Amino acid sequence: MLRTIVIGNYVSVQGTFVRGLPDGKILVRVGDREFAGHPVSQKAA
Repeated sequence: MLRTIVIGNYVSVQGTFVRGLPDGKILVRVGDREFAGHPVSQKAA
C-alpha cells in the first residue's frame, strides 16, 4: 500500500509502507531506500 510521510517542514515522500515505528512514525520504501517520517493523515473525499 502506498503511504505518504513528511520529513522535516517541506519534504514529503511517497512509497510502499514497510512498518510502523514505536514513536508514531512509519517507514516507507522507495526503490532500495527506506525513509522514516510522520504519516500524512488520510482524509475521505
